[in-house]
Amino acid sequence: MDLSKPQHFRCEITGGIARIAHDRPERKNPFTFDSYAELRDWFRALVYSDDIHAVVILPNGGNFSSGGDVHDIIGPLTRMSMKELLTFTRMTGDLVKAMIGCGKPVIAAVDGVCAGAGAIMAMASDLRLATPEAKTAFLFNRVGLAGCDMGACAILPRIIGQGRAADLLYNGRAMSAAEGEAWGFFNRVVEADALEAEAIKLAERIVAGPTFANSMTKTMLAQEWSMSLEQAIEAEAQAQAICMQGNDFRRAYDAFVAKEKPVFEGD
Repeated sequence: MDLSKPQHFRCEITGGIARIAHDRPERKNPFTFDSYAELRDWFRALVYSDDIHAVVILPNGGNFSSGGDVHDIIGPLTRMSMKELLTFTRMTGDLVKAMIGCGKPVIAAVDGVCAGAGAIMAMASDLRLATPEAKTAFLFNRVGLAGCDMGACAILPRIIGQGRAADLLYNGRAMSAAEGEAWGFFNRVVEADALEAEAIKLAERIVAGPTFANSMTKTMLAQEWSMSLEQAIEAEAQAQAICMQGNDFRRAYDAFVAKEKPVFEGD
C-alpha cells in the first residue's frame, strides 16, 4: 500500500510526519464505508513504514469530522442484515485497533465539529490538541445506539474517568474544549490559527527523539491495560532491555559524555 496516496482522505508526508485529514469539508468531513476501510488499512500498513514516525490528524475547513455520513452510512445500515451489520461494526473497531497498534504516536488536532467516529479517532490518538471552538460528541445514543461503540466504553473512562465518560455516553452531549482540557482529554487548547503549527511542532519533537523507543512506549501503553502490576513491570523490564541494546541508547550516552545534544537515528 502506498501510504502517500490514499484515495479517500488527504495525506502529506514530510520530515517523518504524516499529516492526514478527511476530505469532505463541505459536509464537515463525514466518514464513508470507503474512508473507514482505507483508514483502517492505512494504519495497519503504518506499522511497517520506516519513513513515518508520527501522525497528525488535522481538521479540514474548520471541522475535524462529523462522524458517519447520514446518507452514505446511516441510511444503508438500516437496511442491512445482522451479519452485515456485525461485519461493519467489526470493521470500524478495527480502525481503532489499527491506530493503537500502528507503532507510531498519533496526534489529533481538533477544531469545530468532532462527533461520532470523529470523536473516536480523537480518543484513539495518543495526544490531542484543540481549539476553543472544538466540540467533541460521542453522540451514538442520539441516533438510537449504545455508547459502547469502537471501544468508547473501554478507552474513554481511562482518559477522563468513569463518571465523566458516562455523562458523555449516556447523554450524547458535546464536550467543550474547556471541559476536555480540564478533564485531561485535550493536552492543550490553542487558537485556531495556531492549531496546525502547534500539532506539527509537537510531532517534530517526537520525531527528533528515539523513534524505536517511542514505538516501544506506544506498545507498552496499549498492552499494559490488560496486565497485572507484576506483569507490567516485567514487560517494561524486557522492553527497556531491548531499547538498551539499540544504538540510540549509546548515542545518548556518548552525547552526554561529550556535553552535546544527542542526535537519534531510530535504531
